[in-house]
Amino acid sequence: MDLRDFYLLAALIACLRLDSAIAQELIYTIREELPENVPIGNIPKDLNISHINAATGTSASLVYRLVSKAGDAPLVKVSSNTGEIFTTSNRIDREKLCAGASYAEENECFFELEVVILPNDFFRLIKIKIIVKDTNDNAPMFPSPVINISIPENTLINSRFPIPSATDPDTGFNGVQHYELLNGQSVFGLDIVETPEGEKWPQLIVQQNLDREQKDTYVMKIKVEDGGTPQKSSTAILQVTVSDVNDNRPVFKESQVEVHIPENAPVGTSVIQLHATDADIGSNAEIRYIFGAQVAPATKRFFALNNTTGLITVQRSLDREETAIHKVTVLASDGSSTPARATVTINVTDVNDNPPNIDLRYIISPINGTVYLSEKDPINTKIALITVSDKDTDVNGKVICFIEREVPFHLKAVYDNQYLLETSSLLDYEGTKEFSFKIVASDSGKPSLNQTALVRVKLEDENDNPPIFSQPVIELSVSENNRRGLYLTTISATDEDSGKNADIVYQLGPNASFFDLDRKTGVLTASRVFDREEQERFIFTVTARDNGTPPLQSQAAVIVTVLDENDNSPKFTHNHFQFFVSENLPKYSTVGVITVTDADAGENKAVTLSILNDNENFVLDPYSGVIKSNVSFDREQQSSYTFDVKAVDGGQPPRSSTAKVTINIMDVNDNSPVVIYPPSNTSFKLVPLSAIPGSVVAEVFAVDIDTGMNAELKYTIVSGNNKGLFRIDPVTGNITLEEKPTPNDVGLHRLVVNISDLGYPKSLHTLVLVFLYVNDTAGNASYIYDLIRRTMETPLDRNIGDSSQPYQNEDYLTIMIAIVAGAMVVIVVIFVTVLVRCRHASRFKAAQRSKQGAEWMSPNQENKQNKKKKRKKRKSPKSSLLNFVTIEESKPDDAVHEPINGTISLPAELEEQSIGRFDWGTAPPTTFKPNSPDLAKHYKSASPQSAFHLKPDTPVSVKKHHVIQELPLDNTFVGDHFSASECSSQGGFKTKGPLHTRQVNEHFYWSISTAYKCPINQY
Repeated sequence: MDLRDFYLLAALIACLRLDSAIAQELIYTIREELPENVPIGNIPKDLNISHINAATGTSASLVYRLVSKAGDAPLVKVSSNTGEIFTTSNRIDREKLCAGASYAEENECFFELEVVILPNDFFRLIKIKIIVKDTNDNAPMFPSPVINISIPENTLINSRFPIPSATDPDTGFNGVQHYELLNGQSVFGLDIVETPEGEKWPQLIVQQNLDREQKDTYVMKIKVEDGGTPQKSSTAILQVTVSDVNDNRPVFKESQVEVHIPENAPVGTSVIQLHATDADIGSNAEIRYIFGAQVAPATKRFFALNNTTGLITVQRSLDREETAIHKVTVLASDGSSTPARATVTINVTDVNDNPPNIDLRYIISPINGTVYLSEKDPINTKIALITVSDKDTDVNGKVICFIEREVPFHLKAVYDNQYLLETSSLLDYEGTKEFSFKIVASDSGKPSLNQTALVRVKLEDENDNPPIFSQPVIELSVSENNRRGLYLTTISATDEDSGKNADIVYQLGPNASFFDLDRKTGVLTASRVFDREEQERFIFTVTARDNGTPPLQSQAAVIVTVLDENDNSPKFTHNHFQFFVSENLPKYSTVGVITVTDADAGENKAVTLSILNDNENFVLDPYSGVIKSNVSFDREQQSSYTFDVKAVDGGQPPRSSTAKVTINIMDVNDNSPVVIYPPSNTSFKLVPLSAIPGSVVAEVFAVDIDTGMNAELKYTIVSGNNKGLFRIDPVTGNITLEEKPTPNDVGLHRLVVNISDLGYPKSLHTLVLVFLYVNDTAGNASYIYDLIRRTMETPLDRNIGDSSQPYQNEDYLTIMIAIVAGAMVVIVVIFVTVLVRCRHASRFKAAQRSKQGAEWMSPNQENKQNKKKKRKKRKSPKSSLLNFVTIEESKPDDAVHEPINGTISLPAELEEQSIGRFDWGTAPPTTFKPNSPDLAKHYKSASPQSAFHLKPDTPVSVKKHHVIQELPLDNTFVGDHFSASECSSQGGFKTKGPLHTRQVNEHFYWSISTAYKCPINQY
């Protein structure tokens, strides 16, 4: 007996000697498709395992470990502490687990696993068999959704035709149980034939005579059901075609045939020759052989069927271990719809063509295929569980297992085909540091086939020295805006151990996301670009850890300081600064502050400011950012100033940025309302006696070139409406009739209208005179004009009808007669006068237009010049309650007009109220009412204008704000409300009192000379 035979005999004896103390077996039964964490069993409870050490009497902590192959997805898991077995998230599918095998209801589908119990003192190997019971999770299915059957038309009643059977991956009662024909139309029925193997074959029964000429096609549904709970089913369309007669079908000599063929049969080997006969002759006797619909596609790949001869041959290499039995259904058809059926069972016999398989599953996890043991590990330390198997059967599948050479390890049999690899003696690191040996598995076939598995074991030294850093604190600096991967330093540590215990790996601690550290070399690099403005200093730890078991480690602190670079431009707090100042702000006042920041440090953040494009209107402090005015503001001249400011830092090279600055001038109430309508202080409106209450009889319209509330106007009647006959709208200025006029109201009414703005803190005012003539007609305009002229003798705070009624004709009839008689004379005089003046008309009109344009169309320049002149202020006596206006009328050539002298007393509350001229050049277009005429466009002076002569106590400008606004005596407008006229007037009008202007109040006399040469027009 040689040495090899001796080893084989020893291994065989060891395999037969099972240690029942350490090898036990459990069997559990579960259903497939269970959810995760479903308990299956409890190992210590089911095996009655005690946690008490019999030798010492002390309690031990047992560890239960599932032995699994690397990369496998375990179907169950074992609690390491309690030994309980649970399902995992991996789905247990019985049909997938036992695919390729034919399992009847009584056959079991199962899988096996091994669990070891540690430590070595309590070591046991538990082999667990888990039987998976079927659940009804698959519905039976027909081989095709549409089943076509051809039936001859001469088929007898109760004839039967096979229908392809349905298949169900489930087993037992969960498999196919029942067929049902739907919509059989009373022509067809269904019968079920059960085979000896338990298969149910549906057959179609003809219940009525068929006539293809009447109906050649029948479409029905066939339903198949399983017996599971819940029950599952499916349907297929059954289409029956009625064909012409072929009254003899083929017949097989044997309908059930069983053959055997070795799995190593070469391609082309004949399996069986099928033979069928047909009693017909001619074409009806020509038989064609085909596989039935129930033949699996995998079977068709292994075997070929000659359609003419019926010979079945091998067309692909067979493998008994893959499929041991093939069932083939062959149909013999002569062209009719009822082929003959034969079932061939092909048994593939085994040959020794598979070497044994060694399944090596480590209990001690290997590293790169090598098991590492410590030299202090005890004898019988478990290293791996070895399972040997052979796909062959009988003698070919009998396997023995052994170690090839002498090593301090041995195999311990725990089951017929399983072994434990253990240490057989104490290990010595100094003697041998590494072992490499083979485990051999050999079967008993002729010839014998072998398989080997290589095992590598390395011994480890003890680890008792931690790594030591050369510096406990490492400080370094780096400039910001670095490149990624910049080398910073090399960190190193030493370890006094040897081998892998001295192999050091380096690892960054927390707060080190900006750095990369080579685990082996200790090279520290920058993984990101540093920005000092975000973080100026990084403090983190570096750990040096050896590869010992357990590993030892130490730490060092690293401090990285980021140095600044000029990489940030100055940043304004706003891209556009908006400041608001009052227009009366003194020169050199502070109007705003520009704020700018720079995220850099040192000289790189020192910022200097400057103005780019301001024309020296403002002064900017380059360091504090304070903006001061270099001009006096007047919102009516310029409402805002816009310029750019630039910020430059002190870096090298310097960086800069710009921002926009807007100084908005806020309005101050420094402009009085300016009257636009009525066009003159001597025009009038006719109010007929037929006018109804509520109708508009006149309107007053003024504008204020200020803005906001300073330009909001309010209209009030302050005098001349003691009867309450009229009412003025405070917003629109429309004068309406409050009640219907009576004959007692006939005559001239003078309304003093006060126009005030809503300015803050002081409101400015303007007065205007509105004359309303109440009468049915206004035929004698000269008479009305004479009444208006005579009203100037009445103070403004008194009604013109209060002093002896000089303006209303007491004897109205007498006046009307005189008017009619005088009208004839006037017509003659006018006719003569017109003839005399026709020659001079053109020159006179041109002179008046030039004068009016100078006085009314462009008053703004003089006003601005007058504002700059210094005036001498004079206070009016506090005891003076009334202002007096002296009216002087120059003597015209006509003797009828005589000078009228008188005084007009103003009420005390109207002191310092004024009317100013409207500046057509500066008034914003939005000041006018939407329904007002464009006075700047349409105003034309076609009539001679009044000559205004100012007589101040001290030299003053001609254009000022006055108590009563200077309005032309007559105007011509383009529109329907006014008619052209040619009038000239000369007269005098004086008043003395304080007048309100924009800046100062002054005392002066002023007069208006007027001479009338034609009747005035109504406005």
